Amino acid sequence: MSQLCIVLVSPRDPNNIGACARAMSNFGLSDLRVVQPFAPVWREAVSAVGAQDIMQNAAQLGSLDEALKDCTFSLAATALRNRDVVQEIITLPHLNTRLKRLPDQKIALVFGNEKTGLSNEDIERCDAILNIPTVAKQPSINLAQAVILTCYELSRRTGFTPLRPVEAVSDQPTDQQKEIFLAQVEALCERVDLRNDLSVRQRTAFLRHALARHPISTVQLFFLKTLLERINQRIPK
Repeated sequence: MSQLCIVLVSPRDPNNIGACARAMSNFGLSDLRVVQPFAPVWREAVSAVGAQDIMQNAAQLGSLDEALKDCTFSLAATALRNRDVVQEIITLPHLNTRLKRLPDQKIALVFGNEKTGLSNEDIERCDAILNIPTVAKQPSINLAQAVILTCYELSRRTGFTPLRPVEAVSDQPTDQQKEIFLAQVEALCERVDLRNDLSVRQRTAFLRHALARHPISTVQLFFLKTLLERINQRIPK
């Protein structure tokens, strides 16, 4: 996701900057640009856990114009209450769909400071509005939270590789193996008088559907079957 950059305009709290850098690092972004930060030692933020490289390499710029000079498209992140905007409004759930229509060039996501957000002038400077939908009672979001939500949404794009991808269950049990397991379950139900409001057929169908909706491996099923066998052996007939 090297074509994306995060721009923070006049952030006040160094730890918010660090939290933004950490969010970027979590989801594979690295290009951080900071416009007129308040604190002179913002690069030392302790909240940038695992993201010190992003903090140290972040560009410190004097204006939003400088931050956007190599970008082909920019989005101003803002709540819409009391904002009279004329640009296209893109809500966060639709961000990736909209970005697909853009050329593979540098795109900026611009966030304002913690106290006032982006100025009207900064918003007008951007090509579109990025809005994170919230309830009317609480329209604004903390800067670091807004950045992490945006980075997470961006990570759902094609090409993002998580550290440990979720793999589909492999080595699934056969139907015969599942039926043997279900027989052990049914035996236990009979012994402890469990769910006697259901017939044997209904109980078996209930468990079959549960296995279909929540697949487990052969090894897991064998463990559960063995556990049930031992329990059945210990319960007096």
